Amino acid sequence: MRDIVKRYTRGDVTVVWQPALCIHSQVCFHGLPAVFDPRKRPWVDLEGADLVAIVEQVKRCPSGALSIGAAAVPSPPTPAPVMIEPQPNGPLLVHGEIDVRLADGAVQRRPGSCALCRCGASANKPFCDGSHRQAGFQA
Repeated sequence: MRDIVKRYTRGDVTVVWQPALCIHSQVCFHGLPAVFDPRKRPWVDLEGADLVAIVEQVKRCPSGALSIGAAAVPSPPTPAPVMIEPQPNGPLLVHGEIDVRLADGAVQRRPGSCALCRCGASANKPFCDGSHRQAGFQA
């Protein structure tokens, strides 16, 4: 299995899979199940999503078992800068579009702005629910 390298190509994008490197984290499957489905053969179907989404998902592979081949890679649009602003005795205000990974592993896209807890007392972590006031948080 060490020498196996599989390539899946659509247009200018080639996804390279090296099973010997795979740690079976399932990040690919949970992120884009229409593209990465280990129950199917072949398990990679590049028709299951747009190429930019596939490239971004491949970049999340923690082991490097999935990578993008040397062919041209479509670039996603350049995102606007994100600004993080600590509030006196309160949350971190995040301005700009971000993805937040929740405790259950789900990812929530937050456009515009959001407030993240930094006191540890929120019942809605990672988001602020105003509990810093009752907790007497000072920073």
